[in-house]
Order: sequence, then structure tokens, then C-alpha cells
Amino acid sequence: MNTTGVLSFTQQAWEQVLAKVKRAVVYLDAACAESLHWGCGSSRLLEAVGSPACYMREFEPAAVGGGAEQLKAVFVLSSLLKGRIVETLRDIICRSHFQYCVVVTAVNHAVHLTANHVPAAAAAELEGQQPVFEQLEEKLCEWMGNMNYTAEVLHIPLLLAPVAPHLALTPAFASLFPLLPQDVHVLNSARPDRRRLGSLAEVDAAALTPELLLQIRCLVSGLSALCEHLGVREECFAVGSLSRIIAADLASFAPAKNRRKTASGRASVVFVDRTLDLTGAVGHHGDNLVEKILAVLPQLPGHTSDVMVNMVELTALQAEEESQNVVVPGCLAQSNDPAARALWEASLNTKHKEAVMEVRRHLVEAASRANLPIRMSMGRVTPGQLMSYIQLFKNNRKSLGNHCGLLQLGLATVQTLRHPQTAKWDNFLAFERLLLQSIGESTMSVVLHQLLPMIKPLKQRTNDDYSPEELLVLLLYIYSVSGEFSVDKDLGESEEKVKKALAQVFCEESELSPLLQKITGGAGVKTHLPMQEMQKMQVRSLGQEDPLEEEMTTHSNIAGKIPWSQEPGGLQSMGSQRVGQDSEHTGCDSSINLTFHKSKSAVDELFTSLRDIAGARNLMKQFKSVYVPGNHTHQASYKPLLKQVVEEIFNPERPDPVDIEHMSSGLTDLLKTGFSMFMKVSRPHPSDHPLLILFVVGGVTVSEAKMIKDLVPSLKPGTQVIVLSTRLLKPLNIPELLFATDRLHPDLGF
Repeated sequence: MNTTGVLSFTQQAWEQVLAKVKRAVVYLDAACAESLHWGCGSSRLLEAVGSPACYMREFEPAAVGGGAEQLKAVFVLSSLLKGRIVETLRDIICRSHFQYCVVVTAVNHAVHLTANHVPAAAAAELEGQQPVFEQLEEKLCEWMGNMNYTAEVLHIPLLLAPVAPHLALTPAFASLFPLLPQDVHVLNSARPDRRRLGSLAEVDAAALTPELLLQIRCLVSGLSALCEHLGVREECFAVGSLSRIIAADLASFAPAKNRRKTASGRASVVFVDRTLDLTGAVGHHGDNLVEKILAVLPQLPGHTSDVMVNMVELTALQAEEESQNVVVPGCLAQSNDPAARALWEASLNTKHKEAVMEVRRHLVEAASRANLPIRMSMGRVTPGQLMSYIQLFKNNRKSLGNHCGLLQLGLATVQTLRHPQTAKWDNFLAFERLLLQSIGESTMSVVLHQLLPMIKPLKQRTNDDYSPEELLVLLLYIYSVSGEFSVDKDLGESEEKVKKALAQVFCEESELSPLLQKITGGAGVKTHLPMQEMQKMQVRSLGQEDPLEEEMTTHSNIAGKIPWSQEPGGLQSMGSQRVGQDSEHTGCDSSINLTFHKSKSAVDELFTSLRDIAGARNLMKQFKSVYVPGNHTHQASYKPLLKQVVEEIFNPERPDPVDIEHMSSGLTDLLKTGFSMFMKVSRPHPSDHPLLILFVVGGVTVSEAKMIKDLVPSLKPGTQVIVLSTRLLKPLNIPELLFATDRLHPDLGF
């Protein structure tokens, strides 16, 4: 077993897809495209298609159908085959001439049964059968217009986007984010008074919305497939409320029980809620080149964890803004270029200065191999020096093609070093260090007073000043690193001054960013849904029967009652009305439509969230703080929660973890836990096994992944670690995730 497992898991899954795509039109959704992008590259898919007349297309309602000469289609989807997904399938097929359709879903059949409210007992009877997939195959033939045509529906676990051997992401779950105390109020609105939740500590699977619970089950399905590939029986642990629910679902996942009986290896899977430490996510402590590239370059469209690299410099076009849309952008993922991959992994695992020197070394060596007239220069690496090396390849088409991946990473480095936002990185870092000292020496109200002069309206701001979005990042840093604090009159007054200043800044923006539109659009908008419907939806949690709706209860009637619509809409959702979306929930695109009153209401709600962030660790007993006070020999500092978790896991004294909860996978574990109270029975411990899989729910930074990768072997040599997360984070991601309107009600496509 080794940590290349995440890469081989992804590549093996894609090999199964590639075996199906010869001479086909291939439709991919965004999450699967991102998995392909990092796992084996789109060129590998094009090679497998092997026909110039066939294409890759985005899976969407407006997607172009297949022409008369295109008789085969392969749909590669990360989601459940239900609702709008099936409608889109039908629409594309009906306007095409396909005679052979293959539909690949990353979600296994057991979860499809759950999504269609098949009780666990009935689902157990169906072991080895796939009625949902079989019915869809019939529908595909019907939509193609001939029941003798060929249709296949199969599950392939396309879960991961492997960024590095030690780090992989789950693009389909990029929006999954842990709960905040304010979410308890929303969940309580669907519960009778006598069953109201008191805090996040009381939230369990039955309390979640059906959509969120189903999203978790889809994730668990993929993680179980990964454990099967690695050949391990996993012990599940959790730090945080949502992590506890995910870990418990993986531990009790019925399709995994037989797998675990025959697994030869063992692994600990530890889930950690991102909300317990947002300081590391919004801070600028990471001295890492890749982290800065991700922060300053524009996001690659349709992707959550890659950026656009402007390639105009390698063309004969003028490097002007209009030219940027003419040339296809470069990116960071270079899965088919060994040299570029080596540089990428070196950049992930080294400090900024070392990574920049590594970029220079790779460019010099590539130019030398290509016999290009390179001029060596030592000393400090400058953007101009790197660009002079890159320009050598410009007029040499063969060398340009051979080293295209390396040149993309080189240009990403140059564009980041030249970017005005990179210079601001040090300003952020300096202010964060000042805040750390202030927090130890002053009250929270004094800390907020230090921020007040930095809140400037558009007309007064220079390039060195902070934008409204950057001020939100600083506020998140302050509240997250401070943790629980006492509320007094001075703090109330200080917060009120900051609120008014921020509200005024929002009003004076010439154009509101998408994030500010989201924040100001949500102000004062409440969700209303009849209590009866909310209760009905809550009943439909995984494994529970809905007394208000007839379910599929016996083997004999399963096939007849999977809710395929007889209308053109395909498979319809049962109880899938979306909560949390309101027709009035629209933002303002400029300050013209934003009144001070509405802006102030939005900022008030923003500070409610900030208070929630400050209190996120209140439920912890051991991991209550990420702040280390200074003394006469050391300055105050930030100690990442992930570092604390890893150090506790590998504490040589092996105390029973206080905040790292073990989730039992069945009666044996429960008995073992019970007997351990009065007999010498060892309770499961996360350091027991040779492989640690650490899953950060809500995103992880490059620096955090490197820290974990380096820390684990130093604490317990021989132990391997894989870091998984929902996405790679940059500071501005956190406000976007915090203020997402669908955190409790993710859009599952139906």
C-alpha cells in the first residue's frame, strides 16, 4: 500500500471510462471534467475517442446533440441519475441520432435506491441487482427511438481529482461546508417544539435536510470505493459536528460491510470540520508559491482548484487585454508531462523562494536540452529573468510543444510574481502578525478599532488599501483566531462602528462583486415553507420510511415503483422541493440599488456569522484554541487546528482522544467500547494503523496539506498519510462558502 493510491484509484476509474468512448461523442459534467483534468488529462480521453468527427462536450441542457454521423454517446456524470439530470439526458438524446448510449455515474446503485426511498430491508434483497440502472437503460432505448439499440448504465467511482500523491480533492462536493450555530435555527424550523435542537452538538443525521444527507451519502459511497481500492478496513473518526455525521455514515455504510471482512490492510480515516479553524484558510502564513498562484490568478472556468495562465506571451499577438480571449489559457494540472509534474510537486512541497529557484532550474535545463541560446545568470530570481528563458521557446515550435507543460507553470510563476496582489500578501501577513500581538494584549474592541481606519470607500482607496472582500477576510481572521470572547458594552460599540463603516463602503461601490451581491441580497430575506411540508421532508432522511408517501417495500414491486415519470421529464424527485430558495432572494449589482438600511441589515447578519465563527470551537474540550499567547521570549502565534489534531493522534502516550470521536461500524465495536470500561479491551485509536487518511470537510490549503505530509512521518515514522478535502482553498473562498445560500440544501440536480 502506498500514497500513489489516490492517483491509481482515479486512473483506474478513468481507464474503465476510456474503454467505452471509442468513436463516441463524450459529455462530461464539471466535476468529472475536473477529475479527468487532474487524473489523466483531456488528451488521454481524446486519444481514446480516436475519431476527428467526435467531440467532448459539457453536459448541460443546451448541449449540442449528435449529428447523423455520430451514432454513439458516452455521458460521464458525477451525480445521481434523477430529476433534471435525467431530463437533460433525454433532451440531448432526443435531438440526436444515437444508436448506442453509455451513461456513467460516479454514485453507486445502493445510493440510487436510497434516493428513491427504498427501505434498507428491501434494498438488501436486491443485492447484485440494479433495477434503477436497468430501467434507465430501457428509457435510453426509448429516447433513441428503437428498443433494439444499445444502452448501458454503469457506476464508476470518479470521486477524486488527484492534485499530488499525498493530496486529492472531491470536485463534486466542493460546496460541502460544515454547519454553523445559525444553521441550527433553520433546522429547528422543521422540527416540533419538543424536539428542538439546543446546539450543534445535538445535530445528528436525522436532523439534517434530506438533500444534505443524500449529498453526504454520495460522498460516503465514493470514499468506500477508495478504501476498497486501497484494500483497507477503515476505522472512522471525527472532529466536529458535520464530520461526525459523515464518519458515522461511512462506518455504518451497508455496502462496505462485506468489503471490510476481506480487507487485508487497515487505515484510520479522520474527518475534520473546516469551521473549527478558519484562521488557516483566510490567513497568509503559508510561504508557498502555489498558494499565491491560486490566490491571484483567475479561476479556470468550470473548475474549483485550477487557474487560468495567460499564454499570449508565447504567441505573436500583442500582450493586450483583447488577446487574452483569443488564446486558450494554460493551467497548473500537467498530468501527462513528467517534467512539469515533477516541478508542480516540488512547488507544492517547498517554500516560495525554493520553488521559484526550482522553476528557473527546470527552464534552464529544458532550454539546454533543446539547444536554445540560454544565458546563465545566478543570484536572485526575477520575473524578468524567468520570462527571458520562457521567450527562448517562443519561435521554436518543436521545443514549445515538448515543454508546453513546463512553460505553463513558468508563466504562472511570472504572472504571480508580477501581480499587484502578490505584493499585498506581505501586507496581509504583517497585519495578521500585529493582530496576533494585539489579541493577547488588548480586548476585542481594541482590535476592531485597529481595523476601523482601514475601511475606506472606493473614492479614498489606493491599490495598497483593502477592498471590501479583503476586509471580510481580515474580519474572519480576527474572529476565528480569537475564539470565544466576552461580550461587553465596549465591544458592542466597536462592532457597531465597524458595521456602519462597512455598510457605507458597500453602498459606495460602483459595482458589487458576486460575493457582495450574495451578502447584500440575502439581508432580511427569510425562508418560509409550510411546517407540514418541512416535517415531511425531514422524515425522508436516509433509511427512514415516509408515512405520508407510499414506498417501494417488496422485491416484487421495486421495478414497478421506481418513480420514472411518464411525462418527458424522466425520473422525478420525490419530496425534492428546494428549501432555502426564495424568489425575492436576489442581490444588488451596484450601489444604486443598495440602500444604507439594506446594507446595514446585511452587515448585521454578517456579524452574526462572525460570532458563530468565534464560537465554533466552544464544543471542543481539548482543541479550544488556535492562539498561542506570547511571552517575554516568544511572540504570540497561531497553531493550526490540523497540526493539533495530528499531534494528538500520534501522541506517544496514546491518551484516549477527547475531541477525536470514534464512530463504531457495528455491534462488535459497540461491545468493545462498552467492555473497555471495565475490562482490558483496547479501544480503537487513530494511530493504530499504517495509513492515515485525513479528510478536511470544507477545503484545505496547500500549506496545510504540506504541513500534514511532513508532520506525520516525523511523529511516527513508517506511517503514510493521504490528505483529502472538498477543494483547495484561497482566502476569498471562505466568505463565498460561508454565505452560500444552499449549504443546508445542496442542489443535487433534482
